Amino acid sequence: MREFSEQEIVRREKLNNIKQPYPEKYEINYDICDACVLEDGVTGVKVAGRIVLMRKMGKMSFITIGDIQGKIQVSIKVDMIGEENYQEFKSNYDLGDFIGVEGEIFTTHTGEKTIRANSITFLGKALKPLPEKFHGVEDVEKIYRERYLDLIMNDDSKKKFLFRSKFIREIRNYLDEKGYIEIETPILNNKASGATAKPFITHHNALDIDLYLRIAPETYLKRAVVGGFNRVFEIARCFRNEGIDATHLQDFTMIEGYCAYYNYKDNMVFLREMLQTIIYKLFGTLQITIDDKEVDLSGEWESVSFRDLLLRYSDIDLHVYNTKEKLLNKIKENKIEIDCDVPLESLGYGNLVDQLYKKIARVHIVNPIFLTEHPVSLSPLARSNDDNPEITDRFQLVINGAEIINAYSELVDPQEQERRLIDQANLKANGDEEAMPMDSDYISAMECGMPPISGWGMGIDRVVQLLTNSANIKDVILFPLMRPLNEDKKDSE
Repeated sequence: MREFSEQEIVRREKLNNIKQPYPEKYEINYDICDACVLEDGVTGVKVAGRIVLMRKMGKMSFITIGDIQGKIQVSIKVDMIGEENYQEFKSNYDLGDFIGVEGEIFTTHTGEKTIRANSITFLGKALKPLPEKFHGVEDVEKIYRERYLDLIMNDDSKKKFLFRSKFIREIRNYLDEKGYIEIETPILNNKASGATAKPFITHHNALDIDLYLRIAPETYLKRAVVGGFNRVFEIARCFRNEGIDATHLQDFTMIEGYCAYYNYKDNMVFLREMLQTIIYKLFGTLQITIDDKEVDLSGEWESVSFRDLLLRYSDIDLHVYNTKEKLLNKIKENKIEIDCDVPLESLGYGNLVDQLYKKIARVHIVNPIFLTEHPVSLSPLARSNDDNPEITDRFQLVINGAEIINAYSELVDPQEQERRLIDQANLKANGDEEAMPMDSDYISAMECGMPPISGWGMGIDRVVQLLTNSANIKDVILFPLMRPLNEDKKDSE
């Protein structure tokens, strides 16, 4: 039997006093954010929202109602709505309840836009009281678990999630204007392909086969290019069974786009212009503050190779330490401590280079740079450079230490792709859990013929975290996955 607090018991008693506590609908003619900008004297304004502030007085009371996009004050007077309705309001309405309001717009002597109510309608009871204090270090986990309360109580959180929606909308608009077509690809896959990452495994009961949750939509988007989609993109929910930290979660949202007849340098220009256009539209400037640092997103962005970037912060030259064994010995010689989910000895050369760069170089990056010349083994789906087949025509966009975009000229030679996937499969068999498996179906699609292609992927959560100056990636994900509480475990037993 559930137990209720004293306040919850009182609220349930009030609910019994209300004639129609949960009406079917309420006809509004303005959203709250639109009502806030109406001229004084506009009558017949009908809005609805949650009571977030309340001052009950003798013959006149003030409340504030709100939703995700705004708040507005409402004055409620006994001679405007009638004695019976006013007493019902005073006796039975609480913070957190939903109401509808009809009335006239005016501005108070303190300059606050207000609705002078001539009628109010009860729309829904909050049986639990809103918390008096919700934020602070001790409440961080509660914020993630009870995001609905966070959205009610915290204007900063509302702004972040509205920003996220606007950012995604602007990306869609920009790509649409440039002739890109949005499609959908499978989340359940026979092969964990499209990126080097550890997959989630699930079971399909009807087919009685194990499947993988998508780690990236890449190979299916490129199948679409084979089928004739010259410019294609997807905003995709992806899953990687790896570690959690302030910038990584196992389930995340990314966008990938592919353009036939482009190379990676074309995409450097395209993506810089796209981000500059969108960020300027949302912020009104390309100089933004991130982690108390001024980040300049204007103009051209620097391009620097993996080798040159590592040489800025170490004595490790990738032209010298050009094998896994040499590089691993140098890392040990320099006593560089690298945290990794698997032993460094299990990694291929490319992943070892990547781990080293993340440890000694990435943290120093503030203004945007394009990091180029990745080792081939780190980029099994990227095109080899014509002059140096040991590196690929690839770049990553890094801003303030965060990897925002990964892009490259795609490998479209099916024979070379097959050789690389065989190498990846061998790495996987020897313990590299992030290596890719052989994907014969994708090879078969490539053998039907592929044009030159350049593709890119961008983590939506990561870039929104960056642009909203959020300390943790969970701050920009509405409902992040959390470990069950003890009571949840008991309920499931």
